[in-house]
Amino acid sequence: MTTCLITAINRGIGRELVAAALAKGWTVYGSVRSEEAAREITEAFEGKVMPLVFDVTDHKAVEAAADALDAPIDVLINNAGIIGPDRQSPLDTDYDGFHETLAINTLGPLAVSQSFLAHILKDKPGTIITVSSQMSWMGYRKSDRIAYRASKAAVNKVMQGLATELEDEGVPVALIDPGWVRTDMGGPEADNCPADVATGILNLSETLTLKDTGKFFKWSGEERPF
Repeated sequence: MTTCLITAINRGIGRELVAAALAKGWTVYGSVRSEEAAREITEAFEGKVMPLVFDVTDHKAVEAAADALDAPIDVLINNAGIIGPDRQSPLDTDYDGFHETLAINTLGPLAVSQSFLAHILKDKPGTIITVSSQMSWMGYRKSDRIAYRASKAAVNKVMQGLATELEDEGVPVALIDPGWVRTDMGGPEADNCPADVATGILNLSETLTLKDTGKFFKWSGEERPF
């Protein structure tokens, strides 16, 4: 049976990933930031998901959660992310908000991956997937939401580097572009259904091999440029 760890499962893509993983019969661990959220998610999924309470920016809490877990992880999905502050133009920047965006979107996935690496390697090499964004693409010069764009471009590079470091360990590391998704972040006018995106991410996780490591994929499976 596949065991997965998904960060930020209380809403959006994370919550849909839980539903899709349970539908596949997987064992699901998921992070939430409070005991209240843990109770809510446990009740919502009738006790079938095991919540871990930590904020991805609190690296000691992440490490403590990893130390307390005694299970292999076949699939780690770094899903936690924020859109960033209201003021994130290159000419008008909320620097504290920019720092927070980088802490969650860029450093969070790295901290979680490092802390849970022993579990990913425990039985057989697992897979690490990080949810990135089409807005990370370096091929155009849009300047809106620059903190978000920069944080996702940065996490692409971080995970590409992690892929290189873990290749000899047999761990595929990949990035996912979920597109524009109908969530609290994406809004009701977005193109993609979150349940479809979640299913696509899990399907991709089942087919990833080392030949795919360090690559960037659309949620539907096609490789895309960085």
